Amino acid sequence: MALTAVLAVLMAAFTLLTATPGQAGSDGRAGERAGGRVVVIGIPSLLWSDLDRTRTPALWGLVERGSAADLSVRTITPTTCPADGWLTVSAGERSRLINGNCALPPAPTPTGRGATAPGWLAISKGNAETRYKARVGLLGDAVRRSGGCTLAVGPGAVFGAADSGGAVDLYAPTPDRVAPADWSRCALTTVDVDDVFRAYITAGFDGSGRQVPVSQAARNRAAAVADRHVAAVLAAVPPGTTVLVAGLSDTVDIPHLHVALAAGPGYGNAYLTANSTRRTGLVTITDVTATALRVLGLDQPAAAVGSPWRAEPTTESAAAKAGALHDGEVAAQANRSVQAVFYIALFAAQLLLYGGTALALRRNGGVEGDRRRRILKIMKVSALAGAAAPVSTFLAGLVPWWRMPYPAVALVLTVLVITGLVTALALAGPWRRSVTGSVLVIAGLTALVLGVDVIFGSTLQLNTLMGYTALVAGRYYGFGNQAFALFAVAGVLSAAWLAEHPLRAGRRGLAVALVLVVGGLTVVIDGWPAWGSDFGGVLAIVPAVAVLALMIAGRRVSPVLVALCALAGAALVLLISYLDARRPVGDRSHLGRFWDDLVGGGAWDVVARKAQSMLGSLGNWYFTLATVSALCFLFFVLARPVHWRAAVLDQAYRLSPTLRPALFAALIVAVGGMVVNDSGVAIPAVAFSLAIPLTLAASARALEIDGPGTPPPAPPEPRSAQLERPPSAPR
Repeated sequence: MALTAVLAVLMAAFTLLTATPGQAGSDGRAGERAGGRVVVIGIPSLLWSDLDRTRTPALWGLVERGSAADLSVRTITPTTCPADGWLTVSAGERSRLINGNCALPPAPTPTGRGATAPGWLAISKGNAETRYKARVGLLGDAVRRSGGCTLAVGPGAVFGAADSGGAVDLYAPTPDRVAPADWSRCALTTVDVDDVFRAYITAGFDGSGRQVPVSQAARNRAAAVADRHVAAVLAAVPPGTTVLVAGLSDTVDIPHLHVALAAGPGYGNAYLTANSTRRTGLVTITDVTATALRVLGLDQPAAAVGSPWRAEPTTESAAAKAGALHDGEVAAQANRSVQAVFYIALFAAQLLLYGGTALALRRNGGVEGDRRRRILKIMKVSALAGAAAPVSTFLAGLVPWWRMPYPAVALVLTVLVITGLVTALALAGPWRRSVTGSVLVIAGLTALVLGVDVIFGSTLQLNTLMGYTALVAGRYYGFGNQAFALFAVAGVLSAAWLAEHPLRAGRRGLAVALVLVVGGLTVVIDGWPAWGSDFGGVLAIVPAVAVLALMIAGRRVSPVLVALCALAGAALVLLISYLDARRPVGDRSHLGRFWDDLVGGGAWDVVARKAQSMLGSLGNWYFTLATVSALCFLFFVLARPVHWRAAVLDQAYRLSPTLRPALFAALIVAVGGMVVNDSGVAIPAVAFSLAIPLTLAASARALEIDGPGTPPPAPPEPRSAQLERPPSAPR
């Protein structure tokens, strides 16, 4: 039966992996028109709150008749400057003005009717040496190779349209200086409208080097001026031109989500989306390059990592679209303001739980009666609440907290309320009577919520305290590293504890089959590019599931066997990467791009970059402290106590034959995940925030069942014998 289950899971996985995800293919893409004309209008710092029907009528008209989205502008540094944004458009990959400050782009050097970007050679060399290895000038080169020309309007626009030599064919400093015939002369036109950002430059900095606040009135005036420039461009371009508007930089020191608009063939009243984000109403700055290439009818080079914008039609009004997209910015800012504090508070609460448990066990290990029951009850409930907090951060996305008067406060309160409800559920049913019943509810709910969410679009992952945000732009879909840690640990724990009932009934084959089916689904959901799209996760989960199945089967586990299981995980993730790389460039996930790097000889750079990030993560003191504290608590308090009579875990192991294998598999996920992910120590810290409280809750329940006077267990038998021997104590 176990073999049949494994084959079924593998066949389903192969079918899913070789199928094309449910996304638009190359036929019928919005904006696709071979030999078309495109105008890219960059308005650094433009936010949705800047747009208004009366103050910015030209931009508002684009919202009414065109397609719109939030634009993630993250490049290399936490905040993106105007030159960084334009260079990213040029390269189709994250770029920056090397050794430059966050000011307006410098004026270009005139060359006849054209111009050349100053310092281009150094800019090109510097970006080629970053971890992204961006090729600035890629867009301009593609236009030149097709026989087209480039027109740049404004200094920043030269950085966007320049070829690999830093040159554009035609240049004008402002839209009113462009000859009427020139608007239709070139296939690619870039226009720099810098009025909003200029308001911040004009305000300057105070004595401490901080940006002087710009009043809302001054920002409104700047947006109105920018709108007049946009209106002039829209009036001048020939009919049928595709117009892309991008608020392609931040406001000096704070990251934001900005405005993205598209108008022209295929871009009607709609929200924008792209395969790069797989989210309706959210696109990235690297997508601008891919979209321009698509409109121009040019092939997208592999060095350009974005995806073309597509239109998802809607019947909503311009006000409704603008309001919904502004909500995305509000949610992102609220999440950013409390995320670090949340992690510190979560880990601090768990440290208090560990310390309180150690103190209670030391002082009250031999206490009888009601006092002992109260102590164990408090330990169990506190541990369950701590384990319920992570999944509650994702469930909070079901509540529109971002529309409350104080979004950050509403987010925290929502998480606390849901944590209480999940804890109550774990303690409410008949499952609470067994050692692993309540903990299985929380582990299973965590795996179910996260798994179902990524299958249906990762809605709960974005702007979540333990998920990701488009401001950081490390992920837009699938599992982020922290969510992977929770999902993987919840998956292997659920697999182990679901197998407990058939294992007790003597049906070991069924128990192993359950582990393989649940574990196999965990691997597929985590690794399939259309769902979890997680490279490192597969490497960590496969050996954990294999070892768990072997332990449930009563087999001995050796380091060599663990290494072989890890190699199997590597082979599987490479297969997934290969299949993903067979799709078009704009449709690939980072797994497919890794295969391209592997074939092209650049995979070592990716591995070295991730290893460097992993080692650097040890400097995140609260993650490191949480990891070390959890391990010390597990070993010195639960497994090898010094100040009381018997190891708490040994008592729990006797009542639950799957608790030891479950904990061992969770440790493999935590350690393996840390080694293969660039988040490093954050992986075990988050994994232990679920696994250790659940282990404590199960141990507390075991103490409630066992009674205070149970002698220490006999010397350990071989693991196979421990699993084969039926339990002698009641459940």
